[in-house]
Formats: sequence, C-alpha cells, structure tokens
Amino acid sequence: MAETVVQISGHIIDSLILPKVLDLIVSLGAEFEILDIQVGHRRSDRSHARIKIEAPSPDLLDHVLAKIREHGALPERVEEESVQIEAAPLDGVFPDCFYATTNLETWVRLEQQWIPVESIEMDCGIRVNPSTRKAQCVPMHRVKNGDLVVVGQRGVKVVPLERQQPGAPFEFMASPVSTEQPKGLLIREIAESMQRVRRHNGRILVVAGPGLVHTGASKYLAGLIENGYVQVLFAGNGLAVHDMESDLYGTSLGVYVDKKIRASEGHEHHLWTINRIRRAGGIRQAVEQGLIRKGIFYSCVKNGVEFVLAGSIRDDGPLPDVITDTLQAQDLMREKARGVSFALMIATTLHAIATGNLLPASVKTVCVDINPAVVTKLTDRGTFQALGLVTDVEPFLRELCSDLELDVVCSS
Repeated sequence: MAETVVQISGHIIDSLILPKVLDLIVSLGAEFEILDIQVGHRRSDRSHARIKIEAPSPDLLDHVLAKIREHGALPERVEEESVQIEAAPLDGVFPDCFYATTNLETWVRLEQQWIPVESIEMDCGIRVNPSTRKAQCVPMHRVKNGDLVVVGQRGVKVVPLERQQPGAPFEFMASPVSTEQPKGLLIREIAESMQRVRRHNGRILVVAGPGLVHTGASKYLAGLIENGYVQVLFAGNGLAVHDMESDLYGTSLGVYVDKKIRASEGHEHHLWTINRIRRAGGIRQAVEQGLIRKGIFYSCVKNGVEFVLAGSIRDDGPLPDVITDTLQAQDLMREKARGVSFALMIATTLHAIATGNLLPASVKTVCVDINPAVVTKLTDRGTFQALGLVTDVEPFLRELCSDLELDVVCSS
C-alpha cells in the first residue's frame, strides 16, 4: 500500500469541503483515516484536519492527491517542496506532464516563497519567471519555446472556493440548477447582486444568444445596457444580425417580432441586414450613419459598452465585426473578461461554455436557459460556480428589469 498524510484547513465544515475530499478519496478507490481534526466553534473560525490516505499503488495515490488538491488538501511536506519547472520544447507546446490549471486561486512555491499565479483560468499551464519571481496562467497556443512551465503537482497550492458569508454580495439559494424553486426570488437576488456590483464599480459581463431576439427580449437587454448594468457583451454573429434585422425590418429570422407571423420573403431579411452592415463598414459605422437606430448593439455603441463577437463555421456573412479566427477571439474574450465581477449568460450554449472556461471561480456566474441541459453542460465542463435558472429568457429579463426598477420603453 502507498500512503501519505494530507492536511486541509479553512472553512472546511460549513463549506462542505471536508466531506467532498473524503468522498473523492473513497470514490477513487483509496481509503482514509482522520488523524486529527480541530473544528472551529464559530462560523468565523477556521477548522483544520490531518488525513492519512492509503492507496493500492503509488500511481493511484498520485491520482487521488491531484484530485483532492483542487479542494485545498495538500501533502504535509508541501511547505518544503519547490515547484518543478521545465522549458517548453516548441512554440505552442507544453513540456510533458505539465500542470493543468483549474479556475481556482493557485499559488506556486519558488525558492521557499509562495507566489500567486496571475490571470488564473482552467485548462492552461503555468509559466514561471524565476528572475522576476512571477507566475502566470498561459494558454497552450501562447507558450513560447524556452518558457519555463510548471510540471507535476509538487509545489502547487490551490485555494478552494468557500461558502459565502451571510449577506455577501453573491448569496443565492443552494441548488445550482433551479427548475422548481420560486423564480421570482432568484431573479430578485440576481438583481440585488447586480446592484451591489455596480455600487462597488464592478464590471458585469453578459453572454447572450440569438434566442433573446427571437423571443422579443432584446429591448430588456438594451435597457440593462443603457442603465449601466452591462460593461461587456459576448455573443456570436447571430445575436448581432437578428438584433439589427429587427430594427431594419421588424423581423427576427424572417418572423415579425411583434406579430409572430412570417414576413413575405422574410427568410432573406437577415442576409439583407448583413449586406447593409457590411456596406456601412461595421456596426459602429451603421449606428453613426443612422442606419441602426435602436436595439442591443445600438445601445452598446451609444453607451460605450465593449462587445466581442466570436464567429463559428455556420455563420452567414459574417458581419465585419465578427472575429473568425477562434484563437484571436478567445484571446480578446480573455482580455475583456479580466476584472469582471459578475457574469450573466442568457440563451446560449457554446458561448456560455467558452466564456466559463475563461473565468476564475471567484466570478459569480448565472446561466439562464429554457433547457436545463445547458446549465448542466456548463458545470460539467468546470464552471462549477455557475448557478442556473431554467426559464424562458423574455419573462426572466422582463422581471429582472422590473426588480432593477428600469423603464425600458425607450429601448423598445
């Protein structure tokens, strides 16, 4: 049997971190023995536990240690270990057995000093500069030949995400995906969280899909933008096209938004829209020329809200503003997502998952979709901090604007 002793400290009881660690140990095929535990007597007190882990083989033990490390459980000798680093062999290639990051706060130990990893996100590597004593999260395509990259688990410390204190800015109901809990209460809590973020000059990111326009909800998102509740917008070609189609022709995918009936030759409207925006030179130019006079992107341009349109293989046109190089789009989204305090994802699957991969776990994320599988996919791919609300986007945004006491008539 291979064995080791790990320790874990913090709010490990009320945040359910300790039971998660113990459950992982058993489910992965190992055994545990709690050697010592000190439980805090008050909510503000920290707790501490020492756990012996036994596994049938050293490889399984290493696998268990890697998994429980994500919850802050570290070998006792970690304070004596320095991080292992190796040079990247080629541009865009990490060394073998590189450390794959999570979206949790991470530190590396370099020459007896713990250094925070900057710009943390999941599924990347850690680049270390010993001369400047800095560590930075780096995606695979941006690593350069000779960069020093962390390999293995040694000398790496992850800080688990603990439960919020009562009254904290992001205190929601416990269930990560809500289909039956009172939606009005959840929406009011989301509104209150957005208000707190703005009171502290925090940045709110919205990720939206074209279904928002199809359901007639675009005026509510425009209202959020005009009232300062959106600082960054991520979307694809579809949202922008149908938003401007509804302004130019009153339709979305050829269906009149107000009448819910199909327009004659309406299937051409989105293509005509793309063509007119391309002739104008882009979205901003179309607004400045008076071609586009209302809607989501009109409000973005008029209110200085940054937006990133990431393209896909199925895009018509696309619009001049759409970034067709996926790595370029990813890098720009990564840049614009820095400093975001709150992310609201509405009626989009691929863009929501892509954005979730770029956000640290400390960013509270809310996903709203009529399909509960969207929220499940988001959390399954690592954005475990996401909270889901299963509902149609139009009533959600309408009630959200009502709770924020916004008048969206001017935006419609």
